[in-house]
Amino acid sequence: MLDFYSQFNPSPLSIKQFIDFGLNACERKSYLFLRKELPVRLANIMKEIALLPDNLLRMPSLGLVNQWYERSFEEIIEFEKKEPEPPVLSQFCERLVHIRNRHADVVQTMAQGVLELKESHEVDPGIENSIQYFLDRFYMSRISIRMLINQHTLLFGDQLGSRQASVNGMGNGGRHIGSIDPACDVAAVVRDAFENARFLCDRYYLASPELELMQDGRPSDQPMPIVYVPSHLYHMLFELFKNSMRAVMESHENTPPPIQVNLIRGREDVSVKISDRGGGISRSVSDLLFKYMYSTAPQPSKSDSHNVPLAGYGYGLPISRLYARYFHGDLVLVSCEGFGTDAVIYLKALSNEANELLPIFNRTSSKFYRTAPAAADWSGTVPNVSRNPSRDKPSLSHKA
Repeated sequence: MLDFYSQFNPSPLSIKQFIDFGLNACERKSYLFLRKELPVRLANIMKEIALLPDNLLRMPSLGLVNQWYERSFEEIIEFEKKEPEPPVLSQFCERLVHIRNRHADVVQTMAQGVLELKESHEVDPGIENSIQYFLDRFYMSRISIRMLINQHTLLFGDQLGSRQASVNGMGNGGRHIGSIDPACDVAAVVRDAFENARFLCDRYYLASPELELMQDGRPSDQPMPIVYVPSHLYHMLFELFKNSMRAVMESHENTPPPIQVNLIRGREDVSVKISDRGGGISRSVSDLLFKYMYSTAPQPSKSDSHNVPLAGYGYGLPISRLYARYFHGDLVLVSCEGFGTDAVIYLKALSNEANELLPIFNRTSSKFYRTAPAAADWSGTVPNVSRNPSRDKPSLSHKA
């Protein structure tokens, strides 16, 4: 069954398609789509897990992730030939909630597996590139699968996910279509993420910087609505604010300068620019910030896992960039060492252009698990497959 479903390409959806379906939501249609699409997305990424280096596949945490995916795949294909009768639809919705809960710790568990590999083996650059390439695709696949599951369970599951939704800044009124807010106020999500990061900062440093919020370069308290998933935007902003606050507090202990956020609406993109005066990052380090096997912070202890650390595995930035790229946006950092860092989140201004960016398993993708790293040329750096999925990954789909 895995071989069968992995032959198909995932079908990317745009935010507009999610919205249009949600406005005329039909549980039968959603069921018929998901019982095929979810196994396709699971099978495509499970085929890539099998291509990982043997010494990584032998790590206990990776074995656990593999088991979760196998079990979820088996549970979904049980519905392959079941007609969409009311009891089946109810059972399917419950099954999706169980699958989402089962996969709740996938990011940390996969990170632990990579950590186990680093602690037990010397990791050469070729294997590191393969792992980087895989994790970008694996976590992007996970974001897309969770998006499909959340849409179905929020639309048809008797508020099964509403408590979690409100925790993630999504619970403000009944205008949401699943996890998408047709009038997501970027300014409100900025303030929410800032205050929550500030709470952590105050606990660690007993002080925190202020927020200066602007629109088009001028101070403003006006809302800036956009059609988007508030929880995705919150995730990116919270991560960037944690990083900025940590840098600011470590370079200005007594009187931390404010963090500036400028919101700009262009024809193609809505841009969120976060500027701090936290001393900046050297260019040699800034190239490493989006690598999963690099972190400037000490590793979190297992006993501390119930607390949200201000820094941890080093997965915050790369996964935040995936959230931005998931609907064809981006996240970039520009730093001036000795002064500070600018981070810019780009979001598609038009919902019909905000298409899912999905990894596809095929011969082109499999070669990245075999290729030795290229030697650096004087005119450029070593090619990095993780830099931009839309440019560097010929096997990523761009279909509407």
